[in-house]
Amino acid sequence: MSTDSLPLPPEWSRRLDRLALDRAAAGRTRTITPAAGLDFSSNDYLGLRRDPRLAQAAEQAAKDWGSGAGGARLLRGGSPVHDQLEAALAAWKGQEAALLFNTGFQCNATVIPALTGAGDGVFSDALNHASIVDGCRLARAGGAHLGVYPHRDAAALDARLQAWRAGGAPGLALVVTDAVFSMDGDAADLPALKAVCDRHGALLMVDEAHATGLLGPTGAGLAEAQGVVPHLLMGTLGKALGSFGAFVAAPAPLCAHLLNTARGFIFSTALPPPVAAAALAGLAIARAEPWRRARALALAGRVRAALALPAQPSAIVPVATGTEVRALALAAALQARGWDVRAVRPPTVPPGQSRLRITTGAHLEDDAVAGLIAALRSLL
Repeated sequence: MSTDSLPLPPEWSRRLDRLALDRAAAGRTRTITPAAGLDFSSNDYLGLRRDPRLAQAAEQAAKDWGSGAGGARLLRGGSPVHDQLEAALAAWKGQEAALLFNTGFQCNATVIPALTGAGDGVFSDALNHASIVDGCRLARAGGAHLGVYPHRDAAALDARLQAWRAGGAPGLALVVTDAVFSMDGDAADLPALKAVCDRHGALLMVDEAHATGLLGPTGAGLAEAQGVVPHLLMGTLGKALGSFGAFVAAPAPLCAHLLNTARGFIFSTALPPPVAAAALAGLAIARAEPWRRARALALAGRVRAALALPAQPSAIVPVATGTEVRALALAAALQARGWDVRAVRPPTVPPGQSRLRITTGAHLEDDAVAGLIAALRSLL
């Protein structure tokens, strides 16, 4: 059998050629670069991705329940390990129930439009993750009003909600924010946002993808750290917990509603049991070994201090470079020296705001961090 690709229709070939030229002219041609050198670019904050305890849990689940789920949760795709993981996540997050999703992007893009409809309002921080942005766009396509408020500006959110209500809006309001913002590593002011939501009867949804496992007395996230109980918490299993997938934790009526309306949940094959079991093991380790989150945060603080960068409550350290060309050159120079640091550039960040996005994890040695700092100082 021939391995030649089927020729594209001429119109499609011309379009793709034109778009490729546009990307090249803008310096945005991308390739997938394999991991190489010491890890300063992944989201493996607690160093659990290669922990043998997660692998052992996955192996046992594969023996007990198979390598795949075989179907959606509402068909035959569920297993006891899915139920156990949801119960553990709900208890950790201080909520009545939890519901698993396959990815963080799918979760946000699914949940936001499932919670809102025509006449409702969705209000989103200007620097929220792309998955939240797309979820809000889907909600708007369904007839909801979409309001974007300036980054971390609770007063502006309050004014937008007030203006929306003053215009005679009949529906319900949903406010969505990242807990820790993935590009800058800064955190939302959840008490201020919750106060605004309470004042306007709005639902508060917090994406704790980069806070789960790292912040708070038990590592439950920013909401725990700031002493706030949002109406709905979203989190991921593929960052600090070392596995894959996502979840929402919320009051039981909200989870029941999503179970019956969230299209990404209803129409997707469930997480493979080994993946769920690995996440359950990762959650147990995250709770039992607090030194991991303390170390990840301390190492990030060490890098920030060495580069005279502002303190932030996260393991994300952005180093501004301005241009894409400089970001790519610095990343390449660091990788050549054995430090796996990656450049972030448009469209992930606005033009002129390219950067190195450095992350720290509990698995990193002190000498490795010192070496990275020395390399950064010499290059910057």
